[in-house]
Amino acid sequence: MNNVLEISNLSKNFGGINAVNNVSFNLKDGELLALIGPNGAGKSTCFNMIMGQILPNQGKIQFMGENLVGRPTREIWRKGIGRTFQITATYPSMTVIENVQIALLSFHNRLFSFFKKTKNQFQDKAESLLELVGMLAQADRPAAVLAYGDLKRLELAIALSNEPRLLLMDEPTAGMAPKARIELMALTSKIVATKSVSVLFTEHDMDIVFTHAHRLIVLNRGELIAGGTVEEIRNNQRVQEVYLGGGNTFELERRSNA
Repeated sequence: MNNVLEISNLSKNFGGINAVNNVSFNLKDGELLALIGPNGAGKSTCFNMIMGQILPNQGKIQFMGENLVGRPTREIWRKGIGRTFQITATYPSMTVIENVQIALLSFHNRLFSFFKKTKNQFQDKAESLLELVGMLAQADRPAAVLAYGDLKRLELAIALSNEPRLLLMDEPTAGMAPKARIELMALTSKIVATKSVSVLFTEHDMDIVFTHAHRLIVLNRGELIAGGTVEEIRNNQRVQEVYLGGGNTFELERRSNA
């Protein structure tokens, strides 16, 4: 199985703080990889460096064999990396389908035609993406009236507009009801399996992580402290002590077997 993403010796300092310190890992084609760790571990900093929003102090970020360090965010997006955020980023005044069409117009360098009849542009593709995430029936509703779980589905459709090989999902289920969390991650797993999309995601809900991740890597204070399968991470003493707390071993075991 080929590597879609290879991170080598990645570091980022903010003043005297080592936000990310010599981190290396890879993401395989068709893999759903969870990047977990406590608040302040460096997860979002890693995401921001991959997307070109922050320049690392050292290290390599290779996507499909090409080094991304120093490339602007828009170029990285065009190469096939999508992203969703902890807080949904949509246009509330636009309809659901218009939100997706705007993303498609941007990807195809057609934003100059924004003021033409938007509904006539990339409509079939937008409808296909909305159908994929279960939002086609709400295509003509304003994004402002959507339930939060539906906004997350819409954001996922937008993130797929650039036909990504790699999707970065920053706490995709944050703020969602338990049923909606399960449904969204089941949908993500389906997309990974059927659309040749690899996913790197952060998540604090261990039920979600253990159910859907093929593999896990764990950060603490900017350093990579563990990596492996669910079973390996569940039994890793350092992870239990640093991330989950030494007293949570039973809870971790219960969740991974649920």
